[in-house]
Amino acid sequence: MFYIVSPGFNQGGAYHHATWSGISGDFFHARCDGADFTIVSNEWLGKNIRSKGPLGAQYPFWEFLMEGDTPSFLSLINNGLNVSEHPEYGGWGGRYELYTPRKQKWHLLAESRPIWTDAEDEVLGNDGRWHEGNHETIWRWREAFQNDFAARMDWTIKDYKKANHPPVVKLEHDSYINAKKGDLIKLSAKGSNDPDGDALSYNWFFYSEAGTFPVSSGKSGQPIEIQNFDQQEASFVVPAKRVMEPGLGTMHIILAVTDHGFPRLTRYQRVIVTVKE
Repeated sequence: MFYIVSPGFNQGGAYHHATWSGISGDFFHARCDGADFTIVSNEWLGKNIRSKGPLGAQYPFWEFLMEGDTPSFLSLINNGLNVSEHPEYGGWGGRYELYTPRKQKWHLLAESRPIWTDAEDEVLGNDGRWHEGNHETIWRWREAFQNDFAARMDWTIKDYKKANHPPVVKLEHDSYINAKKGDLIKLSAKGSNDPDGDALSYNWFFYSEAGTFPVSSGKSGQPIEIQNFDQQEASFVVPAKRVMEPGLGTMHIILAVTDHGFPRLTRYQRVIVTVKE
């Protein structure tokens, strides 16, 4: 058993330094400049949560931040992305790494042991700019988990046929692949479907921080060019250049499949490519 913690305390609370606040942080709390704040607002919650039956009506109006402890639960949702045994893989509840944190000014004491704690992702924000930090490991998924929240509230008041349900995502190949530098990796999500018969959109992307393959991100922030990244079938070449020696390690390719129902729901599959000699 292990636990995940953002260490530290000061007179102001210091909670805005913690990863969890990325679920709802604004321009002040957690400084989530690139996130979409409209979907964590009281207005959005009123329309999508509080209006849905007696359970939804219990959802409080927030004064400072929406939510707090929810990322602990989000990591347990079986969405195809979360891997609860591997916090370093990243998911709706954030991404975390095992190391000994350096002492920060808001820490009471220096940490003396490795702990599962804050990690950083580089994410393209809602403002069209790249943002890097621990909060990004959560707010990068904000639209998906908020839509999931809204759909779950629909399930409490609607018949099955009148509510939206998440797509079923399938890979036509193994989720673990061995490869060498320069290999062509073919990806396929054939067989994926939606229980409501909705159309599906696909997005294959390289989650560089989740793996160990030492590739440079370059100017785009997305170092692996995936051909047909928005199609059911895609491919990419394992880089032989722009990698630090020995150029081996794991590459995490994420497939996100989103239906066209309302609210739009997303489920995932993760492909881990191990680059060997």
